[in-house]
Amino acid sequence: MDYRRLGRSGLQVSVLSFGSWVTFHKQIDDSIADELMGIAYDQGINFFDNAETYALGESEKMMGRVLKKKKWDRTSYIVSSKAFFGWRGKDNKPNQTGLSRKHLFEACHEALQRLQVEYLDLYFCHRPDTTVPIEEVVWTMHNLIQQGKILYWGTSQWSAAEIMEAHRVAQQYGLIAPVMEQPQYNMFERFKMEQDYLPVFQNVGLGTTIWSPLAAGFLTGKYIDGIPEGSRLDIKGFDWLKERWLQEEKIKKLKKLVALAEKLGVSMASLAIAWTIKNPNVSTAILGATKKEQLYDNLKALDTLKVLSSDVMEKIEKILQNKPILDLA
Repeated sequence: MDYRRLGRSGLQVSVLSFGSWVTFHKQIDDSIADELMGIAYDQGINFFDNAETYALGESEKMMGRVLKKKKWDRTSYIVSSKAFFGWRGKDNKPNQTGLSRKHLFEACHEALQRLQVEYLDLYFCHRPDTTVPIEEVVWTMHNLIQQGKILYWGTSQWSAAEIMEAHRVAQQYGLIAPVMEQPQYNMFERFKMEQDYLPVFQNVGLGTTIWSPLAAGFLTGKYIDGIPEGSRLDIKGFDWLKERWLQEEKIKKLKKLVALAEKLGVSMASLAIAWTIKNPNVSTAILGATKKEQLYDNLKALDTLKVLSSDVMEKIEKILQNKPILDLA
């Protein structure tokens, strides 16, 4: 396993990590979660990603049960949570969502209880909240670090301008600035990582824990001939993923990518993941496997990375034809 610094922090994260969105509680039970996290840890993965809203809190509870059972040295792994959406779904009351000091503070304590840990290594603002002053958000995260509840704070799905505003406030008041962002990044979703965040990477540094490197499984190639039963796109309530990925133009490109993967002698999944971590601005790519065979295949991305020569990357670009155009005028 390779490790990268999380932005300009001292923290080292495995270049592949393991997440629980969609999968924990919805697709897998405790025994499978235990097996998959065990394989991930044994293969050198040290970061396990979660959030208050995943399966309305049940995902964190499941991960907490596994962590307690595993009895791994707490210094050997990194665990995260995210706050914004709350965990009560339709029953959320005012202050049980968003980025107010009250919700960020309480969501942190609830995550600690569910995950059965004494502190969170990473704590994310799961979305920007325009109804809350950015000063309140930065002060709250700074205070949680000072209290020893969290070690690093960051954002998810924020724009470059919003991240830089948080840095401005941190600088103005001598507070701890956000260290990382969790954006979506894959062969078909490139704008934030390859254009919007470039000034942030250059000016203040930014670690990235990218999600959906396989585009909800689309980039494995398994949806080319329809939706397999029990797969992510087959789950009730995730129709938006179908609409986003099962488009004729994307399927045409995917077929060409699958052919290229076959020529290279690698799986389509490992090619797609390797392509994301080829970007040096990616600190870690979060895997969401539901079966051990999938996880082992995903982990082969480290080997596939070695075959991604400039020639191969050029071939991929010719297929995708979606590289963000940098306007330097």
